[in-house]
Amino acid sequence: MKQKKKSAFQGYSLLKKKSDALFIHFRDVLKDIVKTKNKVGEDMRNASFALAKSVWAAGDFKGQIIEGIKRPVVTLSLSTNNVAGVKLPIFQVHIDPTVDVLGNLGVAAGGQVINNTRENYLQCLNMLVKLASMQVAFFSLDEEIKMTNRRVNALNNIVLPRLEGGINYIIKELDEIEREEFYRLKKIKEKKTENLNNSIEDHALPDNGGHKHVKITNNYANIQADDDVIF
Repeated sequence: MKQKKKSAFQGYSLLKKKSDALFIHFRDVLKDIVKTKNKVGEDMRNASFALAKSVWAAGDFKGQIIEGIKRPVVTLSLSTNNVAGVKLPIFQVHIDPTVDVLGNLGVAAGGQVINNTRENYLQCLNMLVKLASMQVAFFSLDEEIKMTNRRVNALNNIVLPRLEGGINYIIKELDEIEREEFYRLKKIKEKKTENLNNSIEDHALPDNGGHKHVKITNNYANIQADDDVIF
């Protein structure tokens, strides 16, 4: 029972530390999400304004870009980050520099503006992917923290008190058994002493002066060999 209590307490301590570590990371992720959202909003405004300038300088070039793309320029990869035993997904953007998206677009006019627009939208894309990673990590941490806290509360409020109560009950029962055994042995000793004294008085012989002297006979040995009297 004590070993179970020790194991339960160790589990409680480990889960408590895990919950604290996850909560610290959870708060950091929440702060980063707020900052990233503000940054994404600003970058999106700048990218939209740059696109408007590009369209004004070079006309509507969306169709030309779509027709000129033969393979993807931007790809997304997935990796994981282990935080206190919780695997959090991390999305990463990879840009293929060998793919020429713009081609001859903007040679006549608006080339620099179009390049600036491309850079602005790539920056927005990176920030959005980063925000997506943090959002997924936020929800994953939230669920893991709730589950860990439920386990911590169960150990602290149910398992440990139940084990403690069982240990206290066993200790009380053992103490009661020990007291009963001590009282039983004490009564046995008193009874044996009383029987021995009575036997000695019964075998005492009076002398000329009226005093009694004990005569040691085999009966005394028989008395010593008697079985214990048990109540």
